[in-house]
Amino acid sequence: MSCVAIIPARGGSKRIPGKNIKPFFGKPMIAWSIEAAKASGLFDRIVVSTDDPAIVEVAKQYGAEVPFIRPPELADDFTPTIPVIAHAINTLNEQGDTITEACCIYATAPFIRKDDLIEAHRQLQSGDWKYCFTVTEFAAPIFRSFEADESGAVSMFWPEHFETRSQDLPEALHDAGQFYFGRVDAWLEGAVFFAKHATGYRIPRWRVQDIDTADDWTRAESMAAMLIETTSSDLAKPETLT
Repeated sequence: MSCVAIIPARGGSKRIPGKNIKPFFGKPMIAWSIEAAKASGLFDRIVVSTDDPAIVEVAKQYGAEVPFIRPPELADDFTPTIPVIAHAINTLNEQGDTITEACCIYATAPFIRKDDLIEAHRQLQSGDWKYCFTVTEFAAPIFRSFEADESGAVSMFWPEHFETRSQDLPEALHDAGQFYFGRVDAWLEGAVFFAKHATGYRIPRWRVQDIDTADDWTRAESMAAMLIETTSSDLAKPETLT
């Protein structure tokens, strides 16, 4: 029986070519996720699910396993996370393991901390939860949000809240996109994340950054520099900035 970290990291990123192994503050991006998983001490195995030989090489260099190659039908732009993790669990079980818990850690989550993994795992085990995943608050009240049509005219999504004070609106949270701890049955049955059988582990908004575009990457570099200088982040100051 084992608790496994599974890091999905396919090749073929179009907006940031090679982003999963692109250098970020002195090491490949995926290395931050691998090293946080190792430092947490939670996992019997740290497995990378990939279709890319270059990612295989880097993952092994930093101490992860790559015991299978992800099939092409699970490595396109439209494949969701849950089937990828379910495939990894099934494959590991077929190879002789018995997975009891699995944590999906994204390969582009350089601000993940070992303590977050430890506390989220504890939160998952505190009740009858299927998942525990990272969440944070929106930067502005979503109930006062609006859209613009093709002419530029704006209209509120919730016009009934035009005069509602911000402090009187419900707090809204969103997925912080770092990791998802789950029980094996949840992954294998395809249970969704955003439901009452899941619990959110809160992290501060200033430590959350999706990395999907070149602008996202630049912002993440600025955040990393700030975290290194002003906090006790798990990020380690490199000898050279890349």
